[in-house]
Amino acid sequence: MSGIARMRSIVLDCPDPKALSDFYAAVTGWQIIGIEHDWVTLSDGGPIRLAFQLASDHKPPVWPDPDHPQQLHLDLLVDDLAKAEAEVQELGAVKHAHQPGEGFTVFLDPAGHPFCLCAVD
Repeated sequence: MSGIARMRSIVLDCPDPKALSDFYAAVTGWQIIGIEHDWVTLSDGGPIRLAFQLASDHKPPVWPDPDHPQQLHLDLLVDDLAKAEAEVQELGAVKHAHQPGEGFTVFLDPAGHPFCLCAVD
């Protein structure tokens, strides 16, 4: 089935696009393919990109508080959950106090966005 549009980029607002792109480049293995003063783009060579946009007034979400919702989070597949957890924490991620399920772990990236490391089924 063909849609009206195709996904190009997932964009995260943040106070420091380069720092956050470095974090996600290390987590995903994707490469930085574009840097501007207020925008950095990552890609694995496929059609979908992950980008980071300067938002000087960025306030991280307070999840799971419904008054300050997350709006978006990334689910990232990993082969070894325990190993990946340690690695993202070394990069600056923080394990969230609220862990709502099994088979995945919720973290906050250095800008405060929630993301999940998910064990491969």
